Formats: sequence, C-alpha cells, structure tokens
Amino acid sequence: MSETPVKQQSTAAFYGQAVASFGVALGATAVGIFNLETDAWVRAFLGIAVLYLVTSAFTLAKVIRDRQEAGHIVNRVDQARLEKMLAEYDPLQKL
Repeated sequence: MSETPVKQQSTAAFYGQAVASFGVALGATAVGIFNLETDAWVRAFLGIAVLYLVTSAFTLAKVIRDRQEAGHIVNRVDQARLEKMLAEYDPLQKL
C-alpha cells in the first residue's frame, strides 16, 4: 500500500528564531560597516557586497529546495508506476 509521507513543518518558534537571527546578523554587519574608520566608498562597497551575498544565499537556498522537491515528485511518480504494475501483475496467469 502507498504511504503518504508526512510533510515536515517548522514550528513558529524555530521560524521566529531564524528570522531574528538573520535580522541580528544583518544589523550587526551593517553597524560594523558603518562604524569602520575608512572612506565612504569602501563602506558603500562592503554594504553592496553584503547585500549581494544575502540575495545569493536566498537564491541558493531556493534552488536547493526546488531541486529536492522535484526529486520527491519524481520518486512519487516512479512509486505510483511500480504500485500499478504490481497491482496488475497476476503470477497465476498463463503465458
């Protein structure tokens, strides 16, 4: 028989912790860049670099998630085909 996989959901506390951690890390980095004793163009460059790094990290996480979900869909289709073949197979049928 087919078993439906349990969809794992993050708890609200874990989600909140992840959002808070991201906010603290981004804020601390921004404060650190702002307080650097250097020219404004160096601080601006570092700020743009941090923003680029953040967007790249989000994109990478999305691509990895999408690839994993696509793999689950392919596995489910293959499992359904196998179950159909097994259901239709009659070992006592004459050849």
